[in-house]
Amino acid sequence: MKIALAQILSSPDPAANLDLIRDHVSTAAAQGAELVVFPEATMCAFGNDLTAVAEPIDGPWANTVRRIAEEHQVTVVVGMFTPGEQGRVRNTLLITGGGIEAHYDKIHLYDAFGYRESESVTAGSLPVQFTLNGITFGVATCYDVRFPELFFRHAQAEALVNIVCASWASGPGKAEQWQLATRARAMDSTTFVVAVDQADPYSVERDVPPGVPLGVGHSALISPLGEVIEDLGVKPGMRILTIDPEQVDAARAGLPVLANARLR
Repeated sequence: MKIALAQILSSPDPAANLDLIRDHVSTAAAQGAELVVFPEATMCAFGNDLTAVAEPIDGPWANTVRRIAEEHQVTVVVGMFTPGEQGRVRNTLLITGGGIEAHYDKIHLYDAFGYRESESVTAGSLPVQFTLNGITFGVATCYDVRFPELFFRHAQAEALVNIVCASWASGPGKAEQWQLATRARAMDSTTFVVAVDQADPYSVERDVPPGVPLGVGHSALISPLGEVIEDLGVKPGMRILTIDPEQVDAARAGLPVLANARLR
C-alpha cells in the first residue's frame, strides 16, 4: 500500500488549511497513494482560539474534507477540533474516504512542560482502529505516543500499522524524544509507525508564540523493528511511501514480543 505523509504547516485559517489538504491529496492520489495522513491540528494551528473554529464531525469543514477524499478516491486522516465539554474542544482525528468513516478523540492530554492541554480540550476515552484494503490501522495523537499501552491495544486488535499525528512542541531535546518515542512504539507493537508531525515553523521563518506546540517536523515511516525507513526533515513537504504487511509477519515471527508479553 502506498501512503502519503503530508508534513504541512497549518495556519490559523481553516479555509486556507482546506486548500493545503486539497493540494496534497490531489498530488498524492496522482502518484498512487491510497492513504494520505496529515498532522494533528491541521484544521487550525495551536495558539489560536480553537473554540471559535471547532465544528461537529459532520460540519462544513469535515464535509469538505470528505468531498476531497471522495473526489480523489483516497482515505484521508486529518487533525481537527470538535466541540467538547464546558466550553472546551475535542482534539479529533477525522478518518474519511475510500469507504472509511471514523474519528478518534485524543485520549492522553498534553499537561506537560508547562503546557496544559486539559484546560482547553476534553479527553477522549476509546481507542480507534480502521481497516483499509485488508490492513488494520490504529490511530494516536501526539502525546499518546508516550503511552505504550495504547499501541499494544491496537496490536491486539490486529493493527499492522499505527498512525501518529502530531503538533509536537519544540524545546531542548524534544525532536530527539519524538524520534525515540515513535521508534520505540513501533518496536513495542511490532507494527509500522506512520508518524506525521507539523513542519518546524522556524524552517520557514514563521513567528512562533512562546510555549505553544506547533511542530518539529521529522515525520517518518518506521519499520516494525524500529528502523527509520524515511525521515522528512524539518521543512514542509510530502513523501509517498510503500508498506508491505508481510514485513510485520516476519518481524513478529522473529521477535514475538506480543506473544511473549506476561504483564498485560
